[in-house]
Amino acid sequence: MGDHSHGSPENSGTVAKADDVAQDRFPDPGLPPHRPRLADRDPRAAKRHERQVALLFTISIIGTLFFFVAYFVLGRLGEMTFAELRVQNAALGLGTAFAMLGIGVGIVHWAKTLMPDHELMEMRHEIRSEEDRQDAVEIIDTVIEESGIKRRPLIRNTLIGAIALAPIPAIFMFRDLDRTGNTASQMIDSLRHTMWDKGVRLTRDPSGTPIKASDVQIGSAFHVIPEGLNEAEHPLNEKAKAVVLLMRMDPAEMQISEGRETWNVDGIVAYSKICTHVGCPIALYEQHTHHLLCPCHQSTFDLTQECKVIFGPAGHALPQLPITVDSEGYLVAQSDFHEPVGPSYWERG
Repeated sequence: MGDHSHGSPENSGTVAKADDVAQDRFPDPGLPPHRPRLADRDPRAAKRHERQVALLFTISIIGTLFFFVAYFVLGRLGEMTFAELRVQNAALGLGTAFAMLGIGVGIVHWAKTLMPDHELMEMRHEIRSEEDRQDAVEIIDTVIEESGIKRRPLIRNTLIGAIALAPIPAIFMFRDLDRTGNTASQMIDSLRHTMWDKGVRLTRDPSGTPIKASDVQIGSAFHVIPEGLNEAEHPLNEKAKAVVLLMRMDPAEMQISEGRETWNVDGIVAYSKICTHVGCPIALYEQHTHHLLCPCHQSTFDLTQECKVIFGPAGHALPQLPITVDSEGYLVAQSDFHEPVGPSYWERG
């Protein structure tokens, strides 16, 4: 005998009753009732919010102008000390922050207080016919009208000014990365020339005591500055470019390229201490492997191969300082570095 219960009226009534229970348990909440904001009821409040939005956009404009002052005025005062550079960097950062925050906070405040806040729901459909395109244009016009930008010239004008000025700082910042520009050329020139010159003695850092060739033993390493650096007008600026590592190794282990045969003194060599990656000071020397290590990003330079990069992100070998000895046996420079010191993203030539 077959089971006839699947299609019985009793089961159909049970399913319908279950659907009714589910609908009663999970009713459609719909959209909550709209509660007017203060600006919707009080024209004076709306005007006050309009002035607040315009003030925020004006703050953005002032921030951009402040950036210009920091960039063009503070940045053109000649050679700057580290303290002056910190002030300029802080001013550039504050100017950019206020320029961006003024626009962002102003738009959010505008949307929350003045733009229509009615919740709407509309099914999405593809735009195919000319009628649909007209509908889309009408929607855009409605959005513009509801935003109030046409009837609120104070907000409109300050927003246009803020948006027009805000990207300009980025243009100048990216322009400075152009290697063919005047700013980059000035930076390269400043890195190319240090306090080292013909006859300048190599002295210990930080005491400034001159170093004789006989003081440097195989395996030893000295942190070196040019003579007179401590008395310079801007000693930290000069030291950042001129600091050198002095080491001695067996001349038989050295691989010397053509033209550099006279740049060392019986295996004593001097190389820039500034890493060619991002300018960190190199302070670690492994005398058994003759490797110089940068502690920041682990760039490794082989002293036997004229400080060629053998590991890490550095892009160039360390610049070598040609040295010799004077009549009293002190180590002296033959000249300045033959290439710019520091990070290799500055053009070399």
